[in-house]
Amino acid sequence: MAASSRSAREAKRRVQQMEAKRELRKEQDHRRKRDNVLAVGAGTAAVAVALVLQLTVFSSNPTEAEYAAAQAGLTTPSATPEATPSASPSNADNIPKPETAAGQTFTGELKLNSGTLGVELDGTKAPQAAAVFKSLADQNFYAGLNCHRLTTAEAFGVLQCGSKAGDGSSDPSYTWGPLENTPPDNKYPAGTIAVARSGGNAYGNGTQFFIVYKDTVIPADAAGGYTVVGKVTSGLDVVENIAAAGLKPGDNATDGAPAEPVTIDSFSLK
Repeated sequence: MAASSRSAREAKRRVQQMEAKRELRKEQDHRRKRDNVLAVGAGTAAVAVALVLQLTVFSSNPTEAEYAAAQAGLTTPSATPEATPSASPSNADNIPKPETAAGQTFTGELKLNSGTLGVELDGTKAPQAAAVFKSLADQNFYAGLNCHRLTTAEAFGVLQCGSKAGDGSSDPSYTWGPLENTPPDNKYPAGTIAVARSGGNAYGNGTQFFIVYKDTVIPADAAGGYTVVGKVTSGLDVVENIAAAGLKPGDNATDGAPAEPVTIDSFSLK
């Protein structure tokens, strides 16, 4: 009986180990599809801990040094060879010139399947970013695309949209920089519209953007912060309601796909 009991316990332990490994692989695959480096605030009654996450293509999980730096409250994790910022844009010939937006303010609407947001882009503070998003909007690039990622942590609330593939991966044929109008204090107020990018790369911006629906702190990485291109002027409650509906079952407790699919009907600027 004793031998039989030990054998059963050993078999159960092996099954548990296999399940744990499967869950780890699932989480790692899920992270590799993410775009943009952001931080999740996780609070306790005594202390809040920032966890560094990658939203673009994760070549690997955060290093121990990056994780330790985030836990210590550092805003700029130590750079690794993989995170060295690019010195120049990787695809410059198909990117609109910043001069086409410099000094201008673009206003318009971002229509989601759940409601409409009034938006404003600032071509004075972020001319390159404003030029890019005005060009993409004029081409109806965003019509039909989804908002693939929602975060619901206490101090980290964003809705990220605009992945051409729909899964958060970047479009390698459309990357640009440099960073513009990045908050020196790493604070992104509710209503901010900022540009998602690949980790550690000042020229890793693309077609994706994120809408901040509650005051959020995002630690800078090796490249810096995230370009603030504009703001929501009306309808922020549309995003708040999306967040209130929660995340798709099976995702991370505070970071994953919206429970109710969010798609872009149109994005217009003038």
